[in-house]
Amino acid sequence: MFKTLHTILAIALAGFLSIAAASADAGTVATGTFTGASDHITTGGVAVIKNDDGSHTVILGDDFSLDGAPDPRVGFGNNGSYDTSTGMGLLTSLTGTQSFTVPAGVDPADFNEIYIWCLKFSVPLSVASIN
Repeated sequence: MFKTLHTILAIALAGFLSIAAASADAGTVATGTFTGASDHITTGGVAVIKNDDGSHTVILGDDFSLDGAPDPRVGFGNNGSYDTSTGMGLLTSLTGTQSFTVPAGVDPADFNEIYIWCLKFSVPLSVASIN
């Protein structure tokens, strides 16, 4: 049990550190860690990056993993409420590093959560508090 927990913690830390290292030069404005919702298992880190042109990108870490669901989308929310107008698109994979362009007119500073949202059933699959 201890060895398994140690392995899980080591993997989570490595994924978080890879996000931090990869985004340190790019202007990280927020980071967080996903936790599953609606009986789904989701793990991994996420970072919000401010690009040189002023736009923002959301990056899921190489440790990202979702157990599966139809139509999983990425977007922002606040205090337990997903904002449908912030949708950034469909996950390209259930695991690994992925990046999403924040829509023009959406300011990440206005939000305190990033969601993996099931559009088909209108339920959260995962939420990451960001700061």
